[in-house]
Amino acid sequence: MKYTVGIVGLGYVGLPLAREFYFGGAQVLGFDINLATIKKINRGISPIKHIPNATMKEMVKSGRFEATDEMARLSEPDAILIAVPTPLTENREPDMRYIETTCRSISATLRRGQLVVLESTTYPGTTRELMLPILEESGLKVGKDFFLAYSPEREDPGNKEFRTSTIPKVVGGYDKKSLKMAMEVYDCAIETMIPVSSCEIAEAAKILENTYRCINIAMVNELKMLYDRMDIDVWEVIEAASTKPFGYQAFYPGPGLGGHCIPIDPFYLTWKARQYGMPTKFIELAGEINTDMPHFVVTKVMEALNDVRKSLKGSKVLVLGLAYKPDIEDVRESPSLELIELLKAKGAKVDYNDPFVPRTQRQREYDLNMKSKALSSKMLRAYDVVLISTNHSEYDFQWIVDNAQLVVDTRNACAGVRRGAKKVVKA
Repeated sequence: MKYTVGIVGLGYVGLPLAREFYFGGAQVLGFDINLATIKKINRGISPIKHIPNATMKEMVKSGRFEATDEMARLSEPDAILIAVPTPLTENREPDMRYIETTCRSISATLRRGQLVVLESTTYPGTTRELMLPILEESGLKVGKDFFLAYSPEREDPGNKEFRTSTIPKVVGGYDKKSLKMAMEVYDCAIETMIPVSSCEIAEAAKILENTYRCINIAMVNELKMLYDRMDIDVWEVIEAASTKPFGYQAFYPGPGLGGHCIPIDPFYLTWKARQYGMPTKFIELAGEINTDMPHFVVTKVMEALNDVRKSLKGSKVLVLGLAYKPDIEDVRESPSLELIELLKAKGAKVDYNDPFVPRTQRQREYDLNMKSKALSSKMLRAYDVVLISTNHSEYDFQWIVDNAQLVVDTRNACAGVRRGAKKVVKA
């Protein structure tokens, strides 16, 4: 059976999902509150780099995909998949307003037989405790009149090995009927599905995945700071440890955590744990270590400048890479944003270059109002220090080292340079 699928949130999760359902033969209706994004999509222009405009144009032209901001049309799809942001408040508590608002819009038009699935990463219990009461304000009953499930997104923007359709998908239903319908809906878009016994199992599995990465990255970040004091190269240590064929998985340090998941999701679990009277010390400590990494990097920049008899105050600093990871345009929670603010606060004159981010956009916590500077030999020589924050594959690091006065490398991007290694400081 072919379902009409509605997807709420056409960002880095929702739009790739829409693509897979389209190619699976479904009728797809995309919802978003950003009218500019809606207009762009309906003109066949993709707002996401890894979905080509050609694909977007094909989807729109076919008549089987449309984007809209009219939430009254939520009654049209057979299944509604929710892929909206789940950020943190200033107090590092879950900000559930996007899920709540979406559920109220769905509840206003909810009809018998519809399936509602949450894909946004959240704390265990969200689907049952937060979403269900709002949806049942419609007067309909779950498991009888409508169906409810949780299936966490596992997007990895820029990953050429996996795409949405090939990543195994965990699915947890409110009841057996809900699970059955959710599995049927996803069947046309996803190759492998992993059914679990409840929404809470699926919610907890997603939190586990991201907490696992957060803690292991925190460990290597802490080791990086320790080994730096011991004059030991942490990247060479990791390379050596990686030769063990069992019992070890490599994680790599950096200037801090970025992206919408790993810097945020573990704090959802710590918040939920407090309701059960249990402090999650291990997770909170990992969060503190990762959060502190930009400060460590700025200190390394100061020390590197000091070694060449310069002060950070008044120095010209070029930050290479604004995106949180290589070869994408996503700057959500990127440590580069904080690095720029910290450097400016200490009196540095800061510019940035990123081939994927031509200018900064207002973020929840940052409004840098900056444009990417074009790279040239003359331009590089004009900066007192070049700070490599994101190791985009488009960068020629040998050329950068050749032309820069001083390089601070947070990603081990210059490991293979043949000339000028003495100008490179690892951070």
